[in-house]
Amino acid sequence: MANTKDLAMIAHLLRRAGFGATRDELARYAEQGYDATVEELINPPADKAAGKTALLVRYNPSCLLPGGVTVPGQYNWMYHMITTQRPLEEKMSLFWHHVFATANSKLDGADQLVEQIVMFRKIGMGSYRDILLEVAKDPTMIFWLDNNENHRYAVNENWGRELLELFSMGVSNYTEVDVREASRAFTGWNIEPRLPRQPYWRFPWKFEYRAEDHDEGEKTFLGRTGNFNGEDIINIILEEPATARFICRHLYNFFVADDVQVPAWTIEPARDEDALEMMINSFVESGYEMKAVLRTIFTSEFFKNAQFAKIKSPAEVVAGTLRLTESNMFPGPDLPDIGPQAAYMGQDLLNPPSVEGWYTGKEWINSGSLLARINFVADHVADTSLPGVQNIIGYMESDGVTTPDDFVNSALTHMGYLEVGAETRQQLLDYAQAEGNLDWNDEKVGSRVGEMLALVGATTEYQFG
Repeated sequence: MANTKDLAMIAHLLRRAGFGATRDELARYAEQGYDATVEELINPPADKAAGKTALLVRYNPSCLLPGGVTVPGQYNWMYHMITTQRPLEEKMSLFWHHVFATANSKLDGADQLVEQIVMFRKIGMGSYRDILLEVAKDPTMIFWLDNNENHRYAVNENWGRELLELFSMGVSNYTEVDVREASRAFTGWNIEPRLPRQPYWRFPWKFEYRAEDHDEGEKTFLGRTGNFNGEDIINIILEEPATARFICRHLYNFFVADDVQVPAWTIEPARDEDALEMMINSFVESGYEMKAVLRTIFTSEFFKNAQFAKIKSPAEVVAGTLRLTESNMFPGPDLPDIGPQAAYMGQDLLNPPSVEGWYTGKEWINSGSLLARINFVADHVADTSLPGVQNIIGYMESDGVTTPDDFVNSALTHMGYLEVGAETRQQLLDYAQAEGNLDWNDEKVGSRVGEMLALVGATTEYQFG
């Protein structure tokens, strides 16, 4: 049987590479060991489902074609987050949604964003070259960054600029000439019109290459000259050292520990330059394979030593709490309620504030968002009707938890093997001692457990990943 240290490390892994885990899930992963768990997350078995999609379609079909409304698309995605058996794939979808930030505020077509998330789910752990190429052909991105308005006789630089600035290399690694030449190479990459689909909104866009609108002239990009097309531009970008550093810094900030915001990367060193160098080497040597660099991250000592070094995003708070309490596992009439919950905390999924995505780390926390986070967790972990909370109560009783000290330890364990500071532990202990030992014959004992879990959910350690 795994010891507490091993279980705590796997709990850390599953918070970062997924959305947390219940005690039963942790026990299964711990039985096979940490390294085997990493491999299962990176290469999930074929029989593991990406979510209860069929059930969702049956009971909430409108969320697959939400039209211009964001919320149905949001609860579609959140339902996949909490029911997936391929958690790292779903977490990578969230990662790419942050990097390739695309918003319904302009698209007015949340169904297109749902399709984009499905694309990230399928390709998000593959080759970065393939990912960039598919994003460049993605109709949602083409419309979002105006490449449908990029013509050989009238170049629109929006996509070309963001490809270099926010999707691959970062500022200061290219010139304005490079932006224009890259944009010329992507002329003709367009979309077919969206046809009506009654009674449900419109058919999705499809990529369309228009050869007659492509600039066939010679282009000079990052010191190379030739009759480049979009694929050539992506290949050249991948050869630049700045690209590997840029994407690996994103991965470090998302999976390992909070770093400074992207605009400061040109003037601020990375939080851990040695860790970043390891990631870059893995990324380049593997031929830009995301699985390789993810394996390097999760098996490294710098990752294992980074517990509670990253503030959870609102999506992680919501999905992790729902998975823990096993809430909304069935897509009933209350499922739409979970869609906008992350938005109340500052992360409006499918509707990021700009092409930069969201600022992370401490930027997630202010007086309003912190209260929303704490209240959401408390409302769920204190609800003793939820299956996950009932399981926790049952485990505490079967484990013979009675004393206040055992009560606090057990609550911290069930909330993710949390390690809290001395002052926080004493406050939890004071609460537990106020009503003495747990009496499992007392009908109020469940409420006591729920209240303790709610207090743990308000700690810094729970709000950190």
